[in-house]
Amino acid sequence: MNDGSAYLNRELSWLEFNARVLSLAADETIPLLERCKFCAIFSSNLDEFYEVRVAGLQAQAEALAHSKSIDGLTAGEQLRAVAERVAELVANQSAIFTELLRPALQQAGVALARWEDLTQTEAKAMQQVFDDGIFPVLTPLSVDPGHPFPYMSNLSLNLAATVRDPETGRERFARVKVPPLLPRFVTVSEGRFLPLEELIAAQLGALFPGMETLGVHPFRLTRNADVELEEGEVEDLLEAVETELRRRRFGEPVRLEVTSSMPPDIVLLLSDELDLDAHDVTVIDGLLDLGALMSLRDLDRPDLKDEPWSARTPAIIAGSAGPDGAADLFAVMRNGDVLVHHPYESFRTTVERFIAQAAADPAVLTIKITLYRTSGNSPIVQSLIDAVERGKQVAVLIELKARFDEQANIAWARALEEAGVHVVYGLIGLKTHTKVTLVVRNESDGLRRYCHVATGNYNSATARLYEDFGLFSADPELGADLTKLFNHLTGYSRTIEYARLIVAPTSLRSRIIELIEQERRHGSNGAIVLKMNSLTDQQVIDALYRASQAGVRVDLIVRGICCLRPGVTGLSDNISVRSIVGRFLEHSRIFRFANAGGEDEPGWFIGSADMMNRNLDNRIEVVVPVIAEALCERLDQVLKLLLVDDTLAWSTVFL
Repeated sequence: MNDGSAYLNRELSWLEFNARVLSLAADETIPLLERCKFCAIFSSNLDEFYEVRVAGLQAQAEALAHSKSIDGLTAGEQLRAVAERVAELVANQSAIFTELLRPALQQAGVALARWEDLTQTEAKAMQQVFDDGIFPVLTPLSVDPGHPFPYMSNLSLNLAATVRDPETGRERFARVKVPPLLPRFVTVSEGRFLPLEELIAAQLGALFPGMETLGVHPFRLTRNADVELEEGEVEDLLEAVETELRRRRFGEPVRLEVTSSMPPDIVLLLSDELDLDAHDVTVIDGLLDLGALMSLRDLDRPDLKDEPWSARTPAIIAGSAGPDGAADLFAVMRNGDVLVHHPYESFRTTVERFIAQAAADPAVLTIKITLYRTSGNSPIVQSLIDAVERGKQVAVLIELKARFDEQANIAWARALEEAGVHVVYGLIGLKTHTKVTLVVRNESDGLRRYCHVATGNYNSATARLYEDFGLFSADPELGADLTKLFNHLTGYSRTIEYARLIVAPTSLRSRIIELIEQERRHGSNGAIVLKMNSLTDQQVIDALYRASQAGVRVDLIVRGICCLRPGVTGLSDNISVRSIVGRFLEHSRIFRFANAGGEDEPGWFIGSADMMNRNLDNRIEVVVPVIAEALCERLDQVLKLLLVDDTLAWSTVFL
């Protein structure tokens, strides 16, 4: 289908997802500090959107590229539409913070004060805090013929100061960077805080002695932070990524955030010096960088937070515990496949236990795992190091190009290499996004392979926040498939046929479309339910349109971006799209095809891939079928619950 009106714009769809996140900040049924968290997430999401997506659009526009988006817009048209929608969203965010969150925080005993709100005693105390702990690290940078316009780092918060020489009457402009390593909110007294930039602004005279302060206004800069590698010319991928990370610091400016009180001449000066157009400037009425509200969740105020979630250990695993209380995952998997649902079920007693048991078990010969994003002080990484020290062969594929985790992954790669782990960085030109583990164990009847295939990362921190599934299996066919996959990732191979796995970029798109077409042939007896983070691939969308036109019922649960336009007469009458946004990030990918494999035989799949061009063409992704009837019934229960949710679910916003 070539008609752009049949699709929703990718960038605008993402902004609507972020609008759904922001709406939770206004929801008074949610604990107050959790609402602040969602307000902060909105800001950090928008930062990344500009660092990557808007930066890419700007590059296209500057290159006069003629390519258009799926809905037929040029890069310039998308930039203008994005700027218009962002202006609406940040105005809404400012209103939520100013009119709802800030008063509610004060009423709850967490006051975000303004300088003018301080008593004389408090102001004097804050002046001492400034003199002792802030003034020594500040560096005012003036702009004049002898002082060029200063470099400004990505996402830096700054003060634009205008001062005047009382003797000559000459006015000068200067920039003061708000130190990012200092707390954004300075403690005035218990439960009372002052934004750091307001304290610096109030003491500006100390930075410009003898000068008159005419005005001081916060502003913030966002730069292009995407890492681009010409991998075909790279000899050492790790060194190349490190070089690109250094270059990222000097990416082109893409957004200037200013307060509504900043004079137009200062806005124009900053815009000109940073080579930004008017639609690259976001005007905010209130505090800049509300992502700093995330720090409030560190306050010891459990009454203002969600009750801690206590994850349980699945009964089938808990029942296998020995005298030491530790479960025998291998024994459990020999009795059948196990499906684990995080964060409702414990990551520590399942996934981490699986790797730890494999590392300690004398019968285990080999452990192979892919790491895309992992956490600091990762128990999994430590278990892998322990395994090497016990003489096992350990191979780890670390994806160095995991966006914004590059530096952490470089550190993990070096730590593992130093311990003797076989570390590889994946295939040239592709990101390894799949989350899989293979353990080979020497047993009385020969070698047996134990597998884990997941929808989420091997990350202990996010496993408590992101909703994900993981499949544990000792199925010989799946073990053979994972052996082929790891040999492909660590060695050389071209044509690989898998018995169970569906792998991108070789076969995932074609197999998904084949399954959709199979439902289409069943007409009104067909049914498809797809749960994912994003849906942007035109070929998959068009296949879903064809299925809808044949009478197939299609239910899509898409948390984030969705370029499919549902409910259009003659095109998508039988398609519904809903987005679930709540306490836990709905991250799992679940695919159900009612007639896969034969008449009335359900087909269930989980995996790491969204239906996006980048996942299907430029990443190593794995989708695995779920076979056991009891596990399919469990997935069915989850999808049914999501499809009847009338509290956290949103219908697709028409753009």
